[in-house]
Amino acid sequence: MITFTHPAIALAWLAASILFILSLRGLSSQQTARQGNLLGVVGMGLAVVATLAALIMGGTATVGASGSALGLLGVVILIGCVVGALLASRVAMTAMPELVAVLHSFVGLAAVLVGFANYLAPIPGATGEMAELGRVVTGAAPGHSVHLAEIYVGVLVGAVTFTGSIVAFFKLRGSIGSRPLLLPARHALNAVAVLAMLGLGVLFLRAHAADGLLPLGIMSALAGLLGIHLVMAIGGGDMPVVVSLLNSYSGWAASAAGFMLSNDLLIITGALVGSSGAILSFIMCQAMNRSIWNVVFAGFGADAGKASGAAAVTGTITEATVEQVAALLKAARSVIIVPGYGMAVARAQHAVRDLTNELTKRGAKTRYAIHPVAGRLPGHMNVLLAEADVPYDVVLEMEEINGDFPQTDAVLVIGANDIVNPSAQTDPGSPIYGMPVLEAWKAGKVVMLKRGMSAGYAGVDNPLCYEENTLMLFGDAQATVTKLLTALRA
Repeated sequence: MITFTHPAIALAWLAASILFILSLRGLSSQQTARQGNLLGVVGMGLAVVATLAALIMGGTATVGASGSALGLLGVVILIGCVVGALLASRVAMTAMPELVAVLHSFVGLAAVLVGFANYLAPIPGATGEMAELGRVVTGAAPGHSVHLAEIYVGVLVGAVTFTGSIVAFFKLRGSIGSRPLLLPARHALNAVAVLAMLGLGVLFLRAHAADGLLPLGIMSALAGLLGIHLVMAIGGGDMPVVVSLLNSYSGWAASAAGFMLSNDLLIITGALVGSSGAILSFIMCQAMNRSIWNVVFAGFGADAGKASGAAAVTGTITEATVEQVAALLKAARSVIIVPGYGMAVARAQHAVRDLTNELTKRGAKTRYAIHPVAGRLPGHMNVLLAEADVPYDVVLEMEEINGDFPQTDAVLVIGANDIVNPSAQTDPGSPIYGMPVLEAWKAGKVVMLKRGMSAGYAGVDNPLCYEENTLMLFGDAQATVTKLLTALRA
């Protein structure tokens, strides 16, 4: 543990903290996102170098790390860099949400391991009985109880983050179904687990020496089970919020690890990630007309008077050919494209960009409508479109473009379902009722590009498919858009 910091190292940590803040500011806008990302990379590099320097120099209360320990640390860092670079370079954009969830789990696991390592470490400056493992009731170092509380909270948050992120990974990957697991008396089970962890915390703080390992271990297991239960009880439609929320958890876990290690930079960085993730989760919940408590606790506090089930969707679909849709687009003067997860799966963003360029050349006003929870990761569609070099000024958020649908000739819905579902406004029994959606059905014509008639990730059928002004164009999004482009140019 580093208990003393050289002024030069403290200055480097301060500079890294400022770079992280500037990075977050840059990431708030598509135009400055690349610059923000670069600032974050530079800040992290500076933070790692400064921390290694602090380990080498040691301090007034600790001894600098040995050469063998530093050599081992260097090897571990090198392996981590290589593995991270390979994963980042090879991961497909469709798998980015899963990768983010896995990275969150690493942060949570690290916080748990740091907590146990800190508890097993001798008390700084202690001798004799006070140098035993863990806390000593009599004559403990001043402030050591506070340090124990930091350990306990850090392990708790880390364990919830670790197991919750693992479940999120499997849900996003499709290995676990998207429907929520709603156990009987689930809220009572959560409450009992929280109360048990509070009681174990009291035992932990009063334990003598290594006796605290037992309550700490039991609490870790309970926190892990709580993390699994909380995320299993969340439906697929809320997964973008869950990813953001787990990002916040991982930040607070890192901040707790910073308190355990007396590392100011880790405290600041964790607090930045935790607070920004919490704010983003709150914004996304507002966009879904949901409370954060409703999402986390799977309907806790929901209106009991709502209808028990969604209304049955009836009607006849109208299937169109590529040539028919191409003729519709040729005549259109205004076109809005609504991208969804299906576009990401088909890797169709470049083909969609070429299609919009062709429509613009023909004089059509072409724009993109982005729903806050489109895809399975916050900002998923924005990243895809930026990767395809789509101009930022034609990519509009829901509140900016929703009022324009009535004046739009044609809307292309590419691989999206839940975010254009009119039952969110018309069916009180629908699971997504009250969620703000893109009002695509108000346009002159709607063309939905889908592989088939399966429901969206939230498991809700979409009445828009049966509207009179809706045409269904089935097939792989990339292949279909490419055929549309060829027909337009012909």
